[in-house]
Amino acid sequence: MHRYLTVLAGCVSLYTAAAHAAPATNAFNPRISLILQGTYADYSNTDEADIPGTVMGPETEFRPEGMSLAESELILESNIDHRFHGWTTLALENEDGETVVAVEEAYINTLALPAGFAMKFGRFFSDIGYLNPVHTHAWDFVDNPLAYRALLANQYGDDGIQLRWVAPTPLLVELGAEALRGDGYPGGGEDRGNINAWSAFAHVGGDAGVGGAWRVGLSHLRTDAVDRVTGEEVETAFTGDSQLSIVDAVYKWAPQGNATERSVVIQAEYLHRDESGSVTADPEGSGDSSRYEGTQYGWYAQVIYGFMRNWRAGIRYGQVSSDNRLSNPVAGTSLETLANAADDTPNRTSVMLDWSPSEFSRLRVQFNRDNSRPDEASDNQIFVQYIFSLGSHPAHQF
Repeated sequence: MHRYLTVLAGCVSLYTAAAHAAPATNAFNPRISLILQGTYADYSNTDEADIPGTVMGPETEFRPEGMSLAESELILESNIDHRFHGWTTLALENEDGETVVAVEEAYINTLALPAGFAMKFGRFFSDIGYLNPVHTHAWDFVDNPLAYRALLANQYGDDGIQLRWVAPTPLLVELGAEALRGDGYPGGGEDRGNINAWSAFAHVGGDAGVGGAWRVGLSHLRTDAVDRVTGEEVETAFTGDSQLSIVDAVYKWAPQGNATERSVVIQAEYLHRDESGSVTADPEGSGDSSRYEGTQYGWYAQVIYGFMRNWRAGIRYGQVSSDNRLSNPVAGTSLETLANAADDTPNRTSVMLDWSPSEFSRLRVQFNRDNSRPDEASDNQIFVQYIFSLGSHPAHQF
């Protein structure tokens, strides 16, 4: 009776280790896979800029024009023993002509805590929101929504510890909390030697008729920053507290629960961030400072339709707004831009079509109508993307 709820709970609950644990009979220890990604990108407006009303985080620039190798992921994972499971993701990127290797995730899962509890510790993507813990190769679009780019620098990852609990009920009820170093945006800066961020999240989900399943979530991230220097055009330093709340919802349907031929996925998230502290424009130059009370919020909604075997089409719309107050909005600086962005509503519409010949390969084309710079003409963006998996890869979350 609860077949679809069982699938949902199996995908989401970490304590079962269904998503990541390798079988005991695995011939390789650890299990290894490599995700290769690349894109072709074309823009009608190549002048990049910060999104008005926000202090942008690092690595939020557009993908390079023309052909480029995107982030590739080397994944190693295995059961360590009957109590622990390990996972590591190494990201390989090209930055200014040089290959950079970064530890994207490296954490340990517990496998045998009692009463529905599970723990994760190390470096990992936080479970705030729905999309934040999803790796880039599993995104439904080439890029993350505009609100994620503006408020989370695309994705929030950090060093810390996570505790979660799944209730022993027919309805999926999952609660969790994280204590974090606070190094990742919207935190960051100096004095990261303690716990400088924490988060909490709650998920509820269940069946919805024949072939349907749903999940809704609420999460909150609180972190601080000390001279967090960010910004693509002109650097801006922020010192203070940052609080982000996210509401997310997803509904999935397939005939009899089998998504081989047809499927529909509807999802949406609302992000709201409040920051309080001080900002300094061009800290290495003029150093103009102001007291800062910032409110930014954004949302997106998308539909992905699997209309025949191996083929999907999707549409997504998202926007960002702000209401910031500064005591000293110095003219001609980023402080003035932060203070005067309330009338701007940056937005972006995306459509995509992808083909997956197998579970190991995907080809995608995507078009964005990007209006994230209201003072300039719309940017028509075209992407062609490939994603290939060398080696078996564990299942992703619901």
